[in-house]
Amino acid sequence: MKFSRDVLKINEQEEIEKITTTIRTQVFSELHRKGAVLGLSGGIDSSVCAALCVKALGAENVFAILMPEKDSSQESIELGKLVADSLNINYEINDITNLLQASGCYKFQVEAIREIIPEYGEDWKCKVIIPSILDKDRLNIFHITVQSPDGKMQTRRFTPTSYLKLIAATNWKQRIRKCIEYYHADRLYYAVCGTPNRLEYDQGFFVKNGDGSADFKPIAHLYKSQVYMLAKALGLPEKIIHRPPTTDTFSLAQTQEEFFFAVSYEIMDLCLYAYNHNIEPKFVASEINLTEEQVKRIYKDIESKRKATRYLHMKPLLVEKILNPEL
Repeated sequence: MKFSRDVLKINEQEEIEKITTTIRTQVFSELHRKGAVLGLSGGIDSSVCAALCVKALGAENVFAILMPEKDSSQESIELGKLVADSLNINYEINDITNLLQASGCYKFQVEAIREIIPEYGEDWKCKVIIPSILDKDRLNIFHITVQSPDGKMQTRRFTPTSYLKLIAATNWKQRIRKCIEYYHADRLYYAVCGTPNRLEYDQGFFVKNGDGSADFKPIAHLYKSQVYMLAKALGLPEKIIHRPPTTDTFSLAQTQEEFFFAVSYEIMDLCLYAYNHNIEPKFVASEINLTEEQVKRIYKDIESKRKATRYLHMKPLLVEKILNPEL
């Protein structure tokens, strides 16, 4: 059985036409809304979604919100503005720091980290990391890396309770952002555009009722590599096309690989495709310069994440089925 890196190649123009036609149908005919709202982070996914919405609905019918907070990278803000200006869409910058402060987000984050690093303070920086899956077989055990004001770094393993508490507090960031998106959607009578790619959607890399909520998700069927292909075809700024994926969630810079996927998106894309098409690890390994054992570990991790995050995809459970064809 043959396997090649070329399996993810697409006809970009045909894909753009398919997606934009679908967006028009979904927004105007199915959702009966006048346009689209989306959060713009300066990352590849939200930038491509914004460009697709503009092509589908017209720039005058797309509204973007940049929602930085105290832990956000200044680069993300500048790149978000760059995308909005290049697409000629209306946008608003809404700093959510005060909302997060009032909700307890930062307070509970500090409390969670102090459970394992008692000296941690509000003027410190942090990020959550997961070991690479390529080195050895391992459980998905997360660690916290912190930096003190004098620049000293240290990394500790989370306890189950401290990890859950930190993530619960941090999830406020995505949920507050989504509330703001829906405020503007209701105000404008627009639909909310979700921005997950296939990796994020499949593996549960989103917050339930946060960035996981949307009225339509135009790139959820595309692998991350394919999203980058569309970015070039859509003529997005070079700074966006060449920016590596980041989480922009914690105060220390980190990649999505460090935080969740444990391998690069290029490898994860190919392995997820191969896994979805029942391609044996030995055929994948030689093509992506990994061992068969490493590919088996990635397959196992795909299965594990699907099981662990199934809850995120679930609709509210009912006692009885409601006999309404619209539900």
